[in-house]
Amino acid sequence: MNVFFHTFGCRANQYDTELVRQAFADNGVAVVTDPALADLAIVNSCTVTAESEAKLRRFVGRLARNKPLETIVMGCAAARDDGRLRALPAVRAIVPGAEPAGVLAAAGFTAPRIEPGLRRFGAHARAWLKIQDGCDEHCTFCATTLARGANRSRSVSEIVREAQVLAEHHSEIVLTGVHIGTYGQDREEGGGKGEGYSSFQATLGELLEALVEAVPSVRFRLSSIEATEVDDRIARLLIEAPDRVAPHLHAPLQAGSNQVLKRMGRHWYTAESYRARLEWLAERLPVFGLGADVIAGFPGETPEDHAATVALVHALPFTYLHVFPFSARAETGATRLPGQVRAPELQARAEELRVLGEEKARAHRASRVGQTADAVASGRSGGRVDALTEDYLSVYLPVEQWDGRPRFPVLVD
Repeated sequence: MNVFFHTFGCRANQYDTELVRQAFADNGVAVVTDPALADLAIVNSCTVTAESEAKLRRFVGRLARNKPLETIVMGCAAARDDGRLRALPAVRAIVPGAEPAGVLAAAGFTAPRIEPGLRRFGAHARAWLKIQDGCDEHCTFCATTLARGANRSRSVSEIVREAQVLAEHHSEIVLTGVHIGTYGQDREEGGGKGEGYSSFQATLGELLEALVEAVPSVRFRLSSIEATEVDDRIARLLIEAPDRVAPHLHAPLQAGSNQVLKRMGRHWYTAESYRARLEWLAERLPVFGLGADVIAGFPGETPEDHAATVALVHALPFTYLHVFPFSARAETGATRLPGQVRAPELQARAEELRVLGEEKARAHRASRVGQTADAVASGRSGGRVDALTEDYLSVYLPVEQWDGRPRFPVLVD
């Protein structure tokens, strides 16, 4: 059997796909990159926005038209399917979540071989490693919590073992999950005792310390993490060991107005505490990549609220932004909030933030021109090597100037 895989969404989704891909390969399946050569397609879905689900449905529809190709849809959108995915032509099965056993069963495998950890993340020098799943918060705009469930943390020992295996092939390991800053908190209440999860306590900072000590050959990087969940252990590693823990944070902001944050259900920080933590870090990090997610036009957002977000973005040393116009998700609290922002205004606010994000990105890159950066290869195409610096800048090097090392110093230009 030849199987084609495609992933929509975040790094946690990408990790899940790799784990399922590995399980299929371990059970004798040939993984192909061209759907025209496949007997079955497996699509990992995302539910973060209405547009992500629309793209998913269009993609599955094209698979059915072009081959046609039977498809299994797994992941977050599958977990929330209202029947529209199942009704698409050639959809063989809908598998909520991303457990390899469930996807293999949907493909007709009985008693398959399944390893709990990932041995290799594709052919890249960078790998993702999922340390937890789910989230205990209830942001009023978020459907991911509904799809993935409560916070579930993997054990330190299991994560360390997997990182050691991945380090045989990868120079950078990105720690990912749905809400990684709450790693270990589920165990305080006796949770986290399911398969692959631990019943003892450890914070994210303690996990990161254990990884740095046990896996000395790689650089670790944190994926999206709340600014106020960057504790002193994590901060110390960012400041004192930037060669081991990349001095880069993607810290979701969502809004710079406390009134909007309250309506979003983001009760654990304010605009002031967010700013204070990141300014404290920026003062101590000579090189610092800083990104954020921002939602434009959340219900009830006034022009003054939007101006507060713009002002906060101006004030902080962001090096890039991910801007999303508000997208109502079924069954989330935001759909019931009054004050929906009209589409033209919503798009205008999003565009203003995108332009500001682009200005910030250009300014950061200009400040790094002529400096030497610590780069890890992320791809190769068109006669050049694509690489990523410690502060999340993309750099490009002609292949003939590359000595073949997956991690190397490079001059930013």
